[in-house]
Amino acid sequence: MELIEGVATVDDLDAFVARLGEVGDEHGATVQAFDARSVVDRAHLERAVELADRALARGENVARDRGMEILLYAAGTRQIDHALELGVGEGECPAVVLVDAREGSEATREDERRAAAAVRDLDGPGRIEPAETLGEYDADRVREYFDVSDAELAAVEGTLADVVRERVALLDVAK
Repeated sequence: MELIEGVATVDDLDAFVARLGEVGDEHGATVQAFDARSVVDRAHLERAVELADRALARGENVARDRGMEILLYAAGTRQIDHALELGVGEGECPAVVLVDAREGSEATREDERRAAAAVRDLDGPGRIEPAETLGEYDADRVREYFDVSDAELAAVEGTLADVVRERVALLDVAK
């Protein structure tokens, strides 16, 4: 899995998402963009990929598209409309783009690297200017999105990031 960090400037969201899909299709990889303000860390996305792949292998997936299934797990919800809020929108926002060649697929890590390079070179309906964004999440935004209360945060021994990663893991239990 490669993560491309940067500031996304998206002029046309539908065209941008379609272009990311084309890049993925061209290279045999999954490409999914996230609003970095709501992604707590790399482990958050790694766990989402792992659980989405497990759901797909078991035939327990909600989405037909692997990228959307990853987004659902990262969002900790089975509601596609709510999960889409975790993605990028039109305008400028800090972003992290996940590029992953599925384990056991015909795609190779070289295909993954090529797809990541193509994402870095995007132009047109959207582009990504390199910047460190992963781990620079907005705690208030994350708490609101994942509905983490003061009481819940006080009751756990870990951090907000730990609570979010637990929400991702618990999505299977909530099915």
